Amino acid sequence: MARITEDMFFLDTRFQGTLQNQIQQMVAEGILSGRFRPGEKLPSTRGLARHLGVSRITVTLAYTELQANDYITSSGRSGYFISAGAPQPPRFQPAPAATSSVDWDTALTQHFDSTAALKKPADWRSYKYPFIYGQADPTLFDYKTWRLCALQSLGQREFDSLTGDHADRDDDTLVSFITRHILPRRGIIAAPDEVLITLGAQNGLWLAAQLLLNRDRRVVIEQPCYPGLRDILAHAGAHVVPVTVDRDGLPPDALPGGTDVVFVTPSHQCPTNATMPQLRRAALLERATRDNFLIIEDDYEFELSFLRAPHPALKSLDRDGRVIYAGSFSKSLFPGLRLGYLVGPQPFIQQARALRAAVLRHPPGHIQRTAAQFLSLGHYDALVRRMGRAFEDRRTQMGSAIDACELTLAGAGVFGGSSFWMRAPDHVDTAQLAHSLRPKGVLIEPGAPFFSDTNRASRYYRLAYSSIPANRIAAGIGLIADTLKTG
Repeated sequence: MARITEDMFFLDTRFQGTLQNQIQQMVAEGILSGRFRPGEKLPSTRGLARHLGVSRITVTLAYTELQANDYITSSGRSGYFISAGAPQPPRFQPAPAATSSVDWDTALTQHFDSTAALKKPADWRSYKYPFIYGQADPTLFDYKTWRLCALQSLGQREFDSLTGDHADRDDDTLVSFITRHILPRRGIIAAPDEVLITLGAQNGLWLAAQLLLNRDRRVVIEQPCYPGLRDILAHAGAHVVPVTVDRDGLPPDALPGGTDVVFVTPSHQCPTNATMPQLRRAALLERATRDNFLIIEDDYEFELSFLRAPHPALKSLDRDGRVIYAGSFSKSLFPGLRLGYLVGPQPFIQQARALRAAVLRHPPGHIQRTAAQFLSLGHYDALVRRMGRAFEDRRTQMGSAIDACELTLAGAGVFGGSSFWMRAPDHVDTAQLAHSLRPKGVLIEPGAPFFSDTNRASRYYRLAYSSIPANRIAAGIGLIADTLKTG
């Protein structure tokens, strides 16, 4: 009888999962690849545990799970064997790689390459001084509680939410929490049919652009602004007009005539962190009514207002139904969640729901229900408070280091947030600065991608404190200052 020996198994330190999962995967991959065949005997649990340097119960649990799925079978004291009912590998030889004769430059009617995407190395966590924006901090996020909420969402009582096709509907519990708890904190009152769950704020911005813009429409964006928005609008084909922001955000009197839609980040301008004052918000709404244009408000970081309470959202001041509000859980939970929401008048949300259904039907029900559990059980508010305390400490540390090193601050935000907007000396290209800092373990975000191609400013950069421990901030800022001095 053929026997599978222990030396055919190796643990991978890069594996993202438990040891039990990795052992299961090694056996399953061996079967699916044809290396392990029905009837062959597996190593004993004791022998494989000794070879891999893990506990015997870990191997036993992995074998038990594989047995439950009919990948392996046991035969009393004789041990474990590859099951006769295990999946069989393909019996055909892979075809040779095809040589394409398609001219893809001609075949593709549109190109969606990002012209100015924000880039960071995939191994950014290995850098000692990662001043990188918007990433989850494992020391702050309560992953154990999130896992429990996910497990609860996988329970039998949640079977319909997990497995059902919701068509164009959203999770009622999640929508209810947003309408009863999240939006009132921003001064917004909305009915459930005025809320749509999206795959992050960017998906919400895309839906709005698809519904409101075409080649005959004029859209205003902030200068500088979120690069992803500029790409979305370029694909929509509208005439895009960048308007330069000042220390109070977007100036309403600078909007050109004939504007149809304005995209704005009034509470926390991206990336300068400027906050639009109440009088300017009122002026923007008055201008929208007078000139008959719509406003898309991206309120992407309002939860991180730890210095003092933020102004009410622009949407809360809207009495004419002209503001569409985009929110996201990416900054307060984690970016990989890809969960956000749109709030707007019912006719707009109805069409946004239909467009979303045509593209992706609805965000995964399990993800929606897990988030609803996490929010409704109070874990979300606890997380936001924990992040606020940590970010306030890091902000203080970074502000002191910036002052001590005599770096130039271009924008910090009056309510909090998670970053500083910086300005380098006129002769410095911050893309080159970022390149020079990487070998020293320092990551910064050059500012050029935030500006339109015709007005690309290369001397700005962003320093975020969401992912760097407070005790490393001063040293990292010192390295930036030294590199600026030495060139």
